[in-house]
Amino acid sequence: MTSEQALTIGFIGGGNMARSLVGGLIQAGQDAATIHVSDPSSAAREAIGRLGNVKLGEDNDAVVDAADVLVLAVKPQAMGSVLAPLADRLAQRRPLLLSIAAGLTTSALQTWAGPLPLVRCMPNTPALVGAGMSVLYATAAVDAAGREAAATVMRSAGEVRWVEQEAELDAVTAVSGSGPAYFFHMMEAMIAAGVEQGLDAETSQALVLQTALGAARMARESGTDPGELRRQVTSPGGTTAAALGVFADGDLMGLVSRAVAAAAARSVTLAEELDPSALRS
Repeated sequence: MTSEQALTIGFIGGGNMARSLVGGLIQAGQDAATIHVSDPSSAAREAIGRLGNVKLGEDNDAVVDAADVLVLAVKPQAMGSVLAPLADRLAQRRPLLLSIAAGLTTSALQTWAGPLPLVRCMPNTPALVGAGMSVLYATAAVDAAGREAAATVMRSAGEVRWVEQEAELDAVTAVSGSGPAYFFHMMEAMIAAGVEQGLDAETSQALVLQTALGAARMARESGTDPGELRRQVTSPGGTTAAALGVFADGDLMGLVSRAVAAAAARSVTLAEELDPSALRS
């Protein structure tokens, strides 16, 4: 998106994820004056205001009136109360809606907002440091320009991929949405294990974090399958083989598979619980 062609981007909700996207957009060249954010929290508005000359306020109507792309960045449980009063205005303006609210299906969102072009996105928390993984699904009403506009917003915080079936977002949630916590938990375990083996906590943490970063970069930049990379560093009868043998005895692959399946199943039930028909019953 060049500055001459820049769309006006509105955010309803100015929390951490919105702030990371606003900052990324400005860094990528979006004129801060073409970004509008509404949030009832003065602290949230002040934090975004430090990023640049963003248009800030508490009036959702004003953001809808200005926006070509409207990013829905409020808590899922509050979405209905935020969107329903805007339905008439949205019908008149017809912005592209981009929802980053976890668990809310396009059907649920359109119950409140009406049948507008809508992209649903599952980002993850590394977006806060510009290293996110965002997966997007577009309804049939979204044209090529709309898809590119949505991707431009989310690329400001990391990588972007598309799925063609909305149901795939449950698996996406289980793998990349929840995934950072899995790696953090592994880091916790390795740091504790290093301390048990005699390292001080600071040294153990430094070793684990740099090793995690280096392994991720090797997997990303080498173009080699992670399984092959594992084989390359595993000498028969060596130290790595000894550790991996313990993982195999504990069925690490099966454990991860069951954990991801549990997260995907919970994603499905959360969507059902957040559906407007369920909330009314």
